[in-house]
Amino acid sequence: MGDELASEDDTLLHSEKEFHDAAKRNDTARMEELIKRGVDIKAKNNTDRTALHWAAGAGNVDAVRLLLDHDVPVDDEDSFGMNALLLSAWFGHLRVLHILVNAGAKINCVNKNGRNLLHCAAQRGHIQVMEFIMEDLEDVCVDQTDTMDRTAFHLAAEHGQLEVVEFLIRQGCSHSAKDKEKDTALHLAAKNGHLSVLQKIVDIGVDLDEKNLEGLTCLHLAAEGGHIDCVKLLLEAGADVNAQTQKKMNCLHYAALHGYEEVARILVDAGIHIDAVNHQNASATHIAVLQNFPALVKLLIDAECDLDIPDNRQQTSLHIAAEYGRQDIAEMILIAGVNLKLTDKQGKTSLDVAARGNHINLADMIIKADRFYKWEKVLQATGSMATGCCSSGFTVRSWQEKIQSRDCTKVLWALEEEI
Repeated sequence: MGDELASEDDTLLHSEKEFHDAAKRNDTARMEELIKRGVDIKAKNNTDRTALHWAAGAGNVDAVRLLLDHDVPVDDEDSFGMNALLLSAWFGHLRVLHILVNAGAKINCVNKNGRNLLHCAAQRGHIQVMEFIMEDLEDVCVDQTDTMDRTAFHLAAEHGQLEVVEFLIRQGCSHSAKDKEKDTALHLAAKNGHLSVLQKIVDIGVDLDEKNLEGLTCLHLAAEGGHIDCVKLLLEAGADVNAQTQKKMNCLHYAALHGYEEVARILVDAGIHIDAVNHQNASATHIAVLQNFPALVKLLIDAECDLDIPDNRQQTSLHIAAEYGRQDIAEMILIAGVNLKLTDKQGKTSLDVAARGNHINLADMIIKADRFYKWEKVLQATGSMATGCCSSGFTVRSWQEKIQSRDCTKVLWALEEEI
């Protein structure tokens, strides 16, 4: 029958490959024909899968029974440590699971990730399979962990399987079990934005401010993922908006890092410390400028953030804007008002930094802003601010209106013409 290897990448002969394919499509007639012709029913492909693996994974009851009738090994594992029983749980094939258990398959098997039948069914959301496992199989621990110390509850929360989460809670699973990263199910639900699962876990009364190995709370993870509804839910439930990680990052730092304007607005409204600095002494404003998120910078300016905070390089937000040529952001910062005399660790002002980077327009903008700041001080000193005008015809009121309207271009570029 021309029984060479099926392909260069395969270890199966043509007849064996055909036998596997027949098992996949539940073609028992073809399987029996090939068996009569002497095919190796135990043959494994290049990932160590047998025909039983394919039949069980596809839920092909007839093919599974035929193979078991011919005494194929029921517990053989593929290269991932998956046997037929685990595959039937993974794909939710309850009838196949029954058949394999009755045929003597080992029910305490695990794959190479240490995941058992309950883990596989929980991750995939197969509630009927889970009910069978918990009610009909012996010595099944609801909180058994895999190689990452994750329970079925962890996996169900991570993958948004609400019905499974509810089932496991009824089974008395541990709500606060931690994996090797010290993440709880709450952390994983928040990280992946599974709102309904998050609500369910919050409702059973867990610690909302529990920290993982890096010091992140569930609120940090929701904010980092940009999951707006999850952020709102956790804040309404009483999560600490000002919690900090091991690197002193608060939730606003993460919102700034990814440019999540709406998340940042929610956090600001919830009373987060907008000028909190991380382990590099960087505020959320520093990060938003560095990542080039103008809308987020404006939000923070409107919330009256401190623009003169120096980071660990003694750079202010304007220094960073000048270094990277962020002209639109620099305009907003200059309109808000900053100390242009502040220097970084190299003794450079923001003007020096802009000039060194050859950002000519930005440097010109800083020079004109400096003139305006000086003129403003003169007006304040002479009392002209009270009268709203000076001998040159320049009206302070017009400048105030431009500043209030955030019309950056008019304020900075018309300065030379008016004074």
